[in-house]
Amino acid sequence: MKGHAPKGTVKKFRMPTSQNLVPIRVDFEVEGQRFKDTFTWNPSDHDSEIVKFAKATVKDLKLSSNYEKAIVNSIQSQIEIFRSFQGQDMYTGERIVPIKLDLRVNHTLIRDQFLWDLNNFESDPEEFAKTLCADLGVHDPEVGPAIAFAIREQLYEIAVQNVASARESRLAKKGRRGGDHTPLSKASSTGLDLVKSFGHKSTVIRKRKEWDVYEPIVDLLSSEEVDALEAKEERNAR
Repeated sequence: MKGHAPKGTVKKFRMPTSQNLVPIRVDFEVEGQRFKDTFTWNPSDHDSEIVKFAKATVKDLKLSSNYEKAIVNSIQSQIEIFRSFQGQDMYTGERIVPIKLDLRVNHTLIRDQFLWDLNNFESDPEEFAKTLCADLGVHDPEVGPAIAFAIREQLYEIAVQNVASARESRLAKKGRRGGDHTPLSKASSTGLDLVKSFGHKSTVIRKRKEWDVYEPIVDLLSSEEVDALEAKEERNAR
């Protein structure tokens, strides 16, 4: 049986948010020391801004100059990947997708899941995160940005999946793909999993039986618990 194209319209690639920002995750080792950071970047900014940012980061954190090139390379490679999707077609439709949070920021552990409308190009993850923290009574100022980044990272992945879906559908229409023989890409498979879970006609109104599933969990960890988690994360990263 031949595959069917996702229902919806075709638009040019962009993040389903009011600001078209790239989630950047920097994680590398220099001189035996691990450097980790997450932030967003405007892909329209000139590449010279990356160098300025790297220089300022090295200076502010009192790092050796060897970190500068590593930071620049990491950011540039991720920006180039994002820009490679710009101008490409992506499917949009009546798609409500799940966003899941499982974060530890300093002493705060937060787990939550909620639905996000991919057709709302005016959505603001930063404002959503700010409101969520206020509702949950979270006062650590670093938690909000971490939540917003996690949302943007997942939305970016879904947008890339939508590009892959549009590309595969286009190839199928041109007769270049055998419906019974060509395996779905990982992106398409994940997209289908989302559709199976929530359907094309999903709603943001939660059923009573789902209330417990969607109830957020916030824990404040002791210093001992944080030390144990950080040690475990360090071992897993090796």
